[in-house]
Amino acid sequence: QAQVSATCRGCILIATKSCPRRGRSIGPGQRVKHPKPLTVTQNPYSQRHIRGHTMPLAMRDKVFITAALTGSGSTQDRSDKVPRSPEQIATAAIDAAKAGAAVVHCHVRDPETGAPDRAVHLYREVVERIRASDTDVVINLTAGMGGDIVFGPTDAPLPLSDQGTDMVSAAERVAHLEACLPEIATLDCGTMNFAEADYVMTNTPGMLRDMASRMADLGIRIEIEAFDTGHLWLAQQLVNEGLIPAPVMVQLCMGIPWGAPDDLNTFMAMVNNMPSDWIHSAFSIGRHQMAYVAAAVLSGGNVRVGLEDNLWLEKGHLATNADLVARAVTIVEAMGVQVMTPEEVRAELQLIKRALP
Repeated sequence: QAQVSATCRGCILIATKSCPRRGRSIGPGQRVKHPKPLTVTQNPYSQRHIRGHTMPLAMRDKVFITAALTGSGSTQDRSDKVPRSPEQIATAAIDAAKAGAAVVHCHVRDPETGAPDRAVHLYREVVERIRASDTDVVINLTAGMGGDIVFGPTDAPLPLSDQGTDMVSAAERVAHLEACLPEIATLDCGTMNFAEADYVMTNTPGMLRDMASRMADLGIRIEIEAFDTGHLWLAQQLVNEGLIPAPVMVQLCMGIPWGAPDDLNTFMAMVNNMPSDWIHSAFSIGRHQMAYVAAAVLSGGNVRVGLEDNLWLEKGHLATNADLVARAVTIVEAMGVQVMTPEEVRAELQLIKRALP
């Protein structure tokens, strides 16, 4: 229907010739006064309709916050707040949990250089220290390491560059999970170019099938990490094949070159490409991290913040992980949403908290 110049009082959009809220015809310049506001469930504009697709504004009553503590990028040289040693990473996890994070997502680093590492003993020390503390938190370990390829120069791409290439077997990529038995582990569901360095994050379908099977056999909840819509497509295939058990959880990783940009149209395309029963979180990097706290909640999802994705609390003020979590808690609660505890997250995601083997 063609739009006219009248606006329906209380409606969000420009009214059409037949007002969908009351079925009354209106003409240019007219306004319709409704006897009383409709409830959210009655109001057709509680949902946005774009090209036939429904995009609900249906926030969760409670959300969980994940703190991504350190990552595997070069951030250790840009902020002294980025934890390096297992002791520092565990302390950051405990502080983040006290600030309101129900989940901590952990990588490990070389304690001396801060370079990303995947040594099993480093992961085990992190988990031991967290579990030995009096602070409860859900542990989420990365399984993204060991899938990096760096080609040679463009005139001679092969052989691969020894500096930066780290491509190992599925068994080796999940060895630390077997040694630590975290509640959650991430699975990067796709291959993509990364802008931070000239390398390819490599996750073939065969590799992902093998890793997912091993994680499921260990009783670890898989968190799909999706950097673009095609990754969600592949993830759905793995779910359909029975390799990723329910409840399915996914992290939408936005704004990371050269994956999905973090504009809201692309973000909602990602959200709308997930089955409705998947439990999702979302984040963006850098200065958009806190804006994405609100965006994730509005999309019906959960929240991720932390120094893996952003170093700054505000301009000129380097953050700690606890600082970022505390700011996220403020935003979430200001939106009228409660922050979940670790036990509530375990109940929803059917997680198993276990002692180290």
